[in-house]
Amino acid sequence: MAAGLVGTLALTACSGGSGDGDGSSSAPSTSTAPSGAASSPDASGASADIQGSWITTVGGKVVALVINGKQAGSFETGGAVCNGTAGAENGMQMIHLTCADGSENRTTGMVDSVDGTTLKVTWSGKTGQETYTKADGGKLPSGLPTALSR
Repeated sequence: MAAGLVGTLALTACSGGSGDGDGSSSAPSTSTAPSGAASSPDASGASADIQGSWITTVGGKVVALVINGKQAGSFETGGAVCNGTAGAENGMQMIHLTCADGSENRTTGMVDSVDGTTLKVTWSGKTGQETYTKADGGKLPSGLPTALSR
């Protein structure tokens, strides 16, 4: 199961830029600007701190959140596949997703905190706050539940 999830994470990370025609990212994303810099009304790319693949479990299902530049995507095993954007808005790091199945569980999220291994996001709606663990180098983080016993 873990190998399948890692493969899915790789596919999710690659499929985030499926060209939905929003055309909002004509310039490459840069992470050299300080995260508290300038109060530009336009959203900029996500901070380097939240870049990467993040994993959590909810109700026995694995939820992956992948952030690469301004692109973001999430995948829930047996559930929604969503893609959208991540970036700074009014001094906050925000995530906006649209799910293929119309699910609205994780459509707008605000990053509450992030460190080298943990990302906390509060999603609007019933999902509320979720805590994700960093998945480095395509490897699953330790501490995830194993496959269900049969």
